[in-house]
Amino acid sequence: MKKQKFPHLLGSKWTAGEETFGWRHFQVVNRKQVGDQLFAELVAACDPQVRFWINARVLLRQRNLWRAGWQSLQEQQQRQIIHPGSASAADSLHPAQPAPAWKRE
Repeated sequence: MKKQKFPHLLGSKWTAGEETFGWRHFQVVNRKQVGDQLFAELVAACDPQVRFWINARVLLRQRNLWRAGWQSLQEQQQRQIIHPGSASAADSLHPAQPAPAWKRE
């Protein structure tokens, strides 16, 4: 049996560097391996209607976009003072990128 990458991804909690679809706190509710790509479905903690898929292998490793756990706004502001000019999580969800083939079904 092949070793699963990111074994603790499902159920993990994340904070977006900037508001994403109006929210900052998300939880991984689903994962999908497509070839060597790993996708995670995130759901806003306060609004289960807000759901989207991201490339977890790429985006969740970018600390300027996503932080593991739920961070307070004060913690986020302190990080922005330390690391100004970071890209936002919403920027990583560029609308020109097509949805993965398995999502278009």
